[in-house]
Amino acid sequence: MGFLSAKLLPSCESMCVCCPALRPSSRRPVKRYKKLLAEIFPKTPDGAPNERKIMKLCEYAAKNPLRIPKIAKFLEQRTHKELRAAHVSFVRIITEAYSKLLFICKEQMAYFAISLVNVLTELLESKQENVHILGCQTLANFINSQVDNTYARNIESLVRKVCALSHQQGEEHRLLRAASLQCLSAMIWFMKEHSYIFADFDEIVKSVLENYRTEESVVGGDRHASQHNWVDEIARSEGRPGIGGGNDVNISSATVRLRPARNSSALTRDERESPEVWSHICVQKLAELAKESTTMRRVLDPMLSYFDTKKQWTPRHGLALLVLSDMAYPEKSSGNEQLILTAVIRHLDHKNVSRDVQTKSDIIQTATSLARQLRSRGYAAELVVAGDLCKHLRKTLEAVELGSVEDLNSNESLQNFLEDCLMEVVRGINDVRPLYDMMAITLENLPSIPTVARATLGSLLILSHIISLTSASSNTPMVFPEALLQQILKSMVHPDIDTRVGAHHMFSAIIVQGPSHLRSESEYLYETKKQSRNTSVFASATALLEKLRREKDSLSSDKPRNMMHDDVKERNTHEEDNKYVWSQKNSAYFSKLIFSIIERYAKLSSSVEEANIAMLTEDQTNQLLSAFWIQANQTDNTPFNYEAIGHSYSLTVLSSRLKNSSNSNIVQFFQLPLSLQSIALTPSGVLPASCQRSIFILSTSMLAFTGKVCHITELSDLLRCFTSPKVDPYLRIGEDLQLYVRLHSDLGSYGSESDQEVARSILSDCRTKVGINDQRVLDVIASALSSFSEMDRDVLAKELTEMFTPEEMPLFGSNSVLDWANFNGQAFSDESLSFDEVVFKNLFSRLRLARITNYQHS
Repeated sequence: MGFLSAKLLPSCESMCVCCPALRPSSRRPVKRYKKLLAEIFPKTPDGAPNERKIMKLCEYAAKNPLRIPKIAKFLEQRTHKELRAAHVSFVRIITEAYSKLLFICKEQMAYFAISLVNVLTELLESKQENVHILGCQTLANFINSQVDNTYARNIESLVRKVCALSHQQGEEHRLLRAASLQCLSAMIWFMKEHSYIFADFDEIVKSVLENYRTEESVVGGDRHASQHNWVDEIARSEGRPGIGGGNDVNISSATVRLRPARNSSALTRDERESPEVWSHICVQKLAELAKESTTMRRVLDPMLSYFDTKKQWTPRHGLALLVLSDMAYPEKSSGNEQLILTAVIRHLDHKNVSRDVQTKSDIIQTATSLARQLRSRGYAAELVVAGDLCKHLRKTLEAVELGSVEDLNSNESLQNFLEDCLMEVVRGINDVRPLYDMMAITLENLPSIPTVARATLGSLLILSHIISLTSASSNTPMVFPEALLQQILKSMVHPDIDTRVGAHHMFSAIIVQGPSHLRSESEYLYETKKQSRNTSVFASATALLEKLRREKDSLSSDKPRNMMHDDVKERNTHEEDNKYVWSQKNSAYFSKLIFSIIERYAKLSSSVEEANIAMLTEDQTNQLLSAFWIQANQTDNTPFNYEAIGHSYSLTVLSSRLKNSSNSNIVQFFQLPLSLQSIALTPSGVLPASCQRSIFILSTSMLAFTGKVCHITELSDLLRCFTSPKVDPYLRIGEDLQLYVRLHSDLGSYGSESDQEVARSILSDCRTKVGINDQRVLDVIASALSSFSEMDRDVLAKELTEMFTPEEMPLFGSNSVLDWANFNGQAFSDESLSFDEVVFKNLFSRLRLARITNYQHS
């Protein structure tokens, strides 16, 4: 009644003298929470807060949760009042009270969370920096207290405000940046714990990196200098040039752990006030957030875009390598760190950098360092990375060939960096068979456009040599990959003559495996079995690339002194020839390409292990011999094509282990050169005289080399008369019985009218000499083969007189060589292929009949 009288009926004050509502206000009982709220504030704005009273208030709230909304409402209203009065000390007391409420009344957060969010919004929108710092710190406490994502939207609404505060520049705003980054660190933790990505996540990443960059501008100079000195020292100890030693080597030359992981709960006061420390913690938490491939991509996309726009890819002074290295070293490994490398490589296709060669070079250098770091921790890069690198290598090779002189240096530099990165990626892959499958798929779609075809094959050729240089040693010889061989055989009959040469180089790079032993680039490595003789051969098989002197040392213990002297002389000749050929763009395209690899990675090899030659199955051998037959009879061949065919044939001989092969295989290895010799000496043949002359010298080299491997010494003596320099001004047979191009000759006049006349004269003389020795050659070969085979000498001699017949189609996968050439819209000669096919068939019959007749007469 007294309450109603006092509030609703004021007139009762003069009548009801006993009403309790009429007592003085000072004598009314005060609610305890109001008293506690009043006591947490000092009597003067400069007074110290009463920590004990704040704790008592929070304990009271925990025991009386229904009072919490009123307490929160009071604190919210008091915040508005003190902010208007600019009493920052009182605002600090209010934020401390909220922080303790978050700790003590965590289960009752629903009673005051919205009120706190309103307070935080007002604090972050204030114009006073101290108030901003209090707001960021309190928001961080609020976020760290969350047990679910109930208030995710409320927190998300404050992201932009916090990010804006972190962009304040200048040393005077250092504490504000530290507080805002502390808050951002809590937000990243919240997203990781509750699987919730804020809409403004890109702004968070940008803010973190901006402060990472601030650190670099302040203390980065000393840090980079000391770091580079360390990197240079490591590089020198490994026998590699340091950062200042050239364009090919950079900060990625060593695996460097840039910083230790930090624990945000164990920071000193100075560290808590450092924005650099908090930015590092944020990067660590971002790495922990990216525990799946989708989130990893979500984290890396804004990072990589920031590096693009701010030009931060430079390994020496940029930010990308430092940040991504920290990302690759999370405190708790997620197992997906290799996805960082994948994302960096794929970023090369981004529109921001796709046309900027310098930026792409910087990105590749960064990727090389990441690949080395991941490999040191036992992570193997994904195979797709090697495929992407080959794709970019192909584009770069194409740009090098077609680009202007101004862009040549930058494109060649990018090519070198891509090769470095590919080397690091392949070194981390234990099983290279999927790489061979990838190469086969790429060759299956090899285009007919010469420039693109050469660039595509060139990129795979580089990969082949890198696989060979980095493959682990094994006592078990590798069997040549079947699918890849089929596609290489197709490439060997590509319409572009340079592409055909490149296919032979690729075949040699794959079939000759050296764990850490660098193969010759001007020669193939081979060896003959030591059975009845104490001789071994460690010599050449490719004439277009330089032979490394390192191979000489590994042979010195086995070779007689006169053989060593001949090898040194031969090597010097090859070296001079290669210097000449590099000035010729087309003929030396693949020579220059692979020599660059060998020259740049020569110091990686410190072992003297001999190279292993992959094994070929009998079917593969038959396919190769058939392919050599078809290739040798193409009318547009150059001396380089014949040279490549000869060297691939030599490797096939070595890989087939002739004395362990079937009898039919052995006979085919002699049938092929004998049949080619018959083609070459046929008057008025289908082929031009210059091609017939080259085929003759090719067949002689094949026959002599096969005889050497089978230890038929008399055969070499019989063929010695055809090794004279007068036989072919463009091709020569070396001391190792390999075929080589005479690079100092006028290759431009090959096939000219004058050359055709000279070739006809030479072929006429050769017919006379072959007619004299032909029967003796057949007898020597038949006798030698019968000595280590079960076949009768006369049967062998008869088979040797038969014309070599290539395998029935399909020879190269699903299509014949002729169909595949027609599919690409080009022919191998001026005549139609169907006509050539008929002519060759008739010619085979004539030559076969002539040989049988001669043998019967003898």
